[in-house]
Amino acid sequence: MSLLHIDSSILGDASASRQLSRAIVDAWTAKHPGTKVTYRDLAQLTNHVTGLTLAAGGTPAEQQNDVLKAEAALSSSLISEFLAADTIVIGVPMYNFSISSQLKSWIDRISVAGVTFKYTEKGPEGLAGGKKVILASTAGGQHAGQPSGYAHEDYVRFVLGFLGITDIKTVRAETLAYGPEAHAAAIDGALKQISQVV
Repeated sequence: MSLLHIDSSILGDASASRQLSRAIVDAWTAKHPGTKVTYRDLAQLTNHVTGLTLAAGGTPAEQQNDVLKAEAALSSSLISEFLAADTIVIGVPMYNFSISSQLKSWIDRISVAGVTFKYTEKGPEGLAGGKKVILASTAGGQHAGQPSGYAHEDYVRFVLGFLGITDIKTVRAETLAYGPEAHAAAIDGALKQISQVV
């Protein structure tokens, strides 16, 4: 069994989503000994998708220069990690009602027609089904019952569904910016949710 652990927060050790994603992975590997874990820290991924990324994907390997080769290698590595994983744990902090640009870049690189989804006469079809995903979702504010809802989670769920993944669970901590007591209570509550999803 293989697990892909993805962090996307820019806050390093101060990140609540990193704390939760690590706790989820620890609980998973304790329950499923022998799981091979691959870790990807997207905060270190400075290569956002550009025209070079598209050029690399459309240029035969023997015609690529060093820059295009590096772009192609990064995309290939991210896609291979994604496709090889049976389970994926993703740290999904809310930034301005959405996800981090680093997580968006990862999504852009793994969402490839003919690889992770395809178009058919009946519309798009996901090619990456059969995986389990656990989102470690965090937010500074209170979003339950608010018009904004959990827009960052909804977006990630939509994209994963587009790629064919339907088994998606969430461990959530919100009100993290409401002071130390609220922060501690939110983390404690989220940690208690983990046993329900692993």
